[in-house]
Amino acid sequence: MSTEKKAPVASSTKDLARTLGKKELMGIAIGQIIGAGIMSMMGVAIAMTGRSANLAFMLSAVFTMCTFFPSIFITSCIRMRGGMYTQFAIFAGDKWAGYYSVVYFITNMSLAMYALSFAEYALALLPTGGSQKVIALIVGTLFFVLNYFGVDLMAKIQNLLVIVLLLSLTMFAVFGLPQVDLATYFSNADGMFMTGGISGFLTAVAYLGFATGGATVILGVSAECKNPTKDIPFVIIVSTVSVAILYGLVATTASGVLPVPEVANQPLTLVAAEILPRPLYIFFIVGGAMFALATTLNSQIMSCTKPVMQACEDGWFPQSLASLSKYKTPWKILVIYYFILVVPILADLNIAQISSIVQILGYLNNLVLTITAMKLPKMFPEAWEKSQFHVPTPVFNTLMIITCAALLVQASFMLKSMTLQLIIFNVAVMAAGFIWAFYRTGSGKAKPTVSYEMA
Repeated sequence: MSTEKKAPVASSTKDLARTLGKKELMGIAIGQIIGAGIMSMMGVAIAMTGRSANLAFMLSAVFTMCTFFPSIFITSCIRMRGGMYTQFAIFAGDKWAGYYSVVYFITNMSLAMYALSFAEYALALLPTGGSQKVIALIVGTLFFVLNYFGVDLMAKIQNLLVIVLLLSLTMFAVFGLPQVDLATYFSNADGMFMTGGISGFLTAVAYLGFATGGATVILGVSAECKNPTKDIPFVIIVSTVSVAILYGLVATTASGVLPVPEVANQPLTLVAAEILPRPLYIFFIVGGAMFALATTLNSQIMSCTKPVMQACEDGWFPQSLASLSKYKTPWKILVIYYFILVVPILADLNIAQISSIVQILGYLNNLVLTITAMKLPKMFPEAWEKSQFHVPTPVFNTLMIITCAALLVQASFMLKSMTLQLIIFNVAVMAAGFIWAFYRTGSGKAKPTVSYEMA
């Protein structure tokens, strides 16, 4: 008689409702890309490189797209129910998957960053002021509660928020571009185009990687997609390219309406107040700034639970942790992530600190994933041959090398800006991940399963 334990009812990524189509995925991806980056980083980018900030955004998107090559190729071949966790398990091995199951919690501290950024813009609209902490906790709580009621509902809400968000940013560009002197915009006669030279321009490009990335968040909802091998690669490409073009138009307005010294290191709201009537300015603050952060926060909450569900199924954590509510949501994991949002806010961590922690871990994880993804053509030859993105092996390997180079450039710039304490914290998190992986493997509790499906 078999003594193998049966999985608890409705606690597997196989049990999730497959309701997400191309439209819903596009809303999640665009909502994740357009977030804190465009609102808070625009002024810094202008300070680094002047009016060439628009070109910096576009080139940053090219670098970002290079880092997406592995995800595009792999998701065109297989459904990964655990998102990037599954990718680690397939290509890097079980212990790397165990490591990632721990580190992944820390990389989602960015939830707190988005809630805090939302609160910053909300305070600008409150005549009597208020507490940034309280507002951040309220908005974070609201989205976690709403996500309890299922991905289908939240995808619909996400699409509505994204429509308003795109209208707001388009309005900013439409009202502002006629006020930009395009005849002299790209001239450096006043010293305000590429103000920091090539070095300053490339620094801005690397810095803006956070603003142009995010589309691969949809890997986390692969288990809930109707047709992931067709829709996910398409959405990653189209959403990133479309947002990059919009960013370029917004940056042209942001750096071209007022003198560069006035807008350097300033939020978009400074130019918005100059070009928009008061009612539209308020609409921009709410629909642009606040909705940008709300959609990013919502996208991440929707996607971050699925890799943990798969990690539970594979024995890295208790499988009971992944039990689903009647709305097909892993409510216990949602509670854990709620605390991951709350603790940094109550601990008074600032946005820059949180950003540094999550970005460097992300770059290093992606580097490992890219190197190991080079196994794809040999591991899944039939699926690779059928892939809509199939390329000759030499081309595939070249693209993987380009991805590694892009990640190393971005990581090096990020490391230069980090304090010793933050570097030590990142190293400690990585060490904890490997210690946990070896412990669970040695104890026999970790028994990874197959969490991918052929197209």
